[in-house]
Amino acid sequence: MREFNSINDILDFAIGQEQEAVDFYTKLAFKLSDNPAMCEVFEEFAGEEMGHKKKLEDIKQKGTYEVSSEKIMDLKIADFTVTSAPDSNMTYQDALTLAMNKEKSAFRLYSNLSEKAPTSDLKSIFLMLAQEEAKHKLRFEVEYDEFVLKEN
Repeated sequence: MREFNSINDILDFAIGQEQEAVDFYTKLAFKLSDNPAMCEVFEEFAGEEMGHKKKLEDIKQKGTYEVSSEKIMDLKIADFTVTSAPDSNMTYQDALTLAMNKEKSAFRLYSNLSEKAPTSDLKSIFLMLAQEEAKHKLRFEVEYDEFVLKEN
């Protein structure tokens, strides 16, 4: 597992992860450009990830952050879905499944890093980041529940 020597190392890593998410959702929107509604949804997700990146950059610049004690619900829908590679023929269901599993992986990454953090400050930052990813995953699960499961 990667070693972090400072809070700035963590923040740089997390900022990079958020940029990867921005790129992922932007590419997914482009692949789905023949479906304007799906394209728009994933462009919105890319925008949200950009907002999270900005939040992390602000934390890095100001040196302050808040860790919420809010519990994020887990519908566990991602636990029962199979992810396929993104392509231009994917359905909205496929795209949501891909997004749910991506956020689930990010949550696990930050949760695991929090367990290995050598200081309470580093642990708090990882827990904050894990919570953000849990919120993303929940949003995709709610979307999946509303637009995929209710249609069947």
